[in-house]
Amino acid sequence: MLRRGMIPFIREIELSEMECCAELIRNSFGTVAEEFGLTRQNCPGNGAFIDANRLKADLVKGARMFGLFYHGELAGFAQLVKKGADAFSLEKLAVHPAYRHRGYGACLLSRVRSEAVNAGAEKLLVGIIEENSRLKGWYLEHGFRSTGTKRFEHLPFTVGFMEMNLRGK
Repeated sequence: MLRRGMIPFIREIELSEMECCAELIRNSFGTVAEEFGLTRQNCPGNGAFIDANRLKADLVKGARMFGLFYHGELAGFAQLVKKGADAFSLEKLAVHPAYRHRGYGACLLSRVRSEAVNAGAEKLLVGIIEENSRLKGWYLEHGFRSTGTKRFEHLPFTVGFMEMNLRGK
């Protein structure tokens, strides 16, 4: 829930803002990387090590990116990627550590969910570090359900797959 007096603004991100977004994602994912021992060597694709060029490439491939701004500062980020005829993937949901526990992640999730519904999606997908019980619990509280796990040889953790039904079936 948002605290009284805190009104964030969410809008689509522009190409010129990629470095700012990459920095926010690195700061956000960095706390998780530290907690789970992720490094550039054992998990180079993690958001803790992202650069603006990767975000630019995602944008060119059709990803939609959203920033949550508070008092003119980028406080949160989320990326939406089409994954077939009826599904979108929520990627890189990130809230800067200084802005956590204010409901901003839920605001970003709500916006991304609405965008996916408006685009005709029936489900919203997300992949997480399965061992991150706090994050998994957050997604469960916000309407996702676990659909399975997979251990990838190149990753130092198990990937948990979750989805949210967007059509109320």
